[in-house]
Amino acid sequence: MTSRVIQGAVYLDDHSSVERFLSGIGSCMELALDTEGASFHRFHDRIYLLQLSTREKSAIFDPLATGELPHLGALLEERSIQVVFHDADYDLRLLRQDYGWRVSNIFDTRVAAQLLGIKSFGLAALLEQYFDVRLDKKHQRADWSMRPLPDDMLEYAAQDTRFLLQLRDHLEGELKAKGRLHWAKEEFSLLEETKWAEGADNDAFMRIKGARDLTRRELALLRELAAWRDDAARDLDRATFRVIGNEALLEIARIAPMTMQELTAIKGTPRALMDKAGSQVLDAVRRGMDVPEDELPRFPKPLRWNKDPDFDSRVATLKTARDEAATRLQLDPGVLCPREKLEAVARKNPRTIEEVASIDLLRRWQVEELGAAFVGALGPRA
Repeated sequence: MTSRVIQGAVYLDDHSSVERFLSGIGSCMELALDTEGASFHRFHDRIYLLQLSTREKSAIFDPLATGELPHLGALLEERSIQVVFHDADYDLRLLRQDYGWRVSNIFDTRVAAQLLGIKSFGLAALLEQYFDVRLDKKHQRADWSMRPLPDDMLEYAAQDTRFLLQLRDHLEGELKAKGRLHWAKEEFSLLEETKWAEGADNDAFMRIKGARDLTRRELALLRELAAWRDDAARDLDRATFRVIGNEALLEIARIAPMTMQELTAIKGTPRALMDKAGSQVLDAVRRGMDVPEDELPRFPKPLRWNKDPDFDSRVATLKTARDEAATRLQLDPGVLCPREKLEAVARKNPRTIEEVASIDLLRRWQVEELGAAFVGALGPRA
């Protein structure tokens, strides 16, 4: 067991110490939580550190050493306890993935700041604005899977929850003052369902930047090369770009090398990796070359919603109404209503606020703020 106090937070790396700490905060009505993963370094992303703060106490848990944490899960799933995050999306996905926890009663300070119209809504910017605290960003892409973790990394981690409850207080008060707290509560309730999509993502190779510039044959090669890279990264537990970069994969797909000499001449192919796995890369190229013409991958044709000749003009009209409301509310237009939602309204072409409210993509608070403006902008129809 290691027991250290870092920036006022106790570092705990054994199960019994965590249990004692959690038992000591059992009566709290709110807590702040953050997690650290290592997706920048590892193929298998998981939680490598958990930071927790109440009004009186803070702790850093090492889940690699503590094992399962059912007591913590019970606290996070208890609806009477509010759990405060900053930018909860990634944390919630990892908590659901690693432990199966569905966190309830969430407050997300990033979402709250955006709904207030705060332009710099990163945690560092908010802590500086409200508390004159300046965070050192040098560990933003640190490898949290390394052990032991040095004190300066733990100090960085401890700061992530130290001020979150006080920040929540400020933001909640401002949301109430602007009459927007119910907006935030609607957004927070939707966060409770956050999790990774299930099933294999067989089309991920198509989202590599530059893939759309390839021929269909080259795209077949890229598919095989990306699958090889995923397997290699999984075996090494290393982030895919640390095995070989996208640009090198694209270039291999374009050149289609048939020999080791041709392969290693391609810029960006790591020589040490090619010495070990070059034959596997060449096998992937051959598999891509062997795909029959009628089975070559192609990008799906985009859905054409705008067969209606007035679709684009309706979107433009709705955008103008949205932008006017955003100016009045002092909100970023994309936060108030992003383009995909404007297009959904344009497709529906609603005549009444009730029809606006029936559009699944829209939040209730968006209908409240924009419903009448949208119906008015689209105008009366015979």
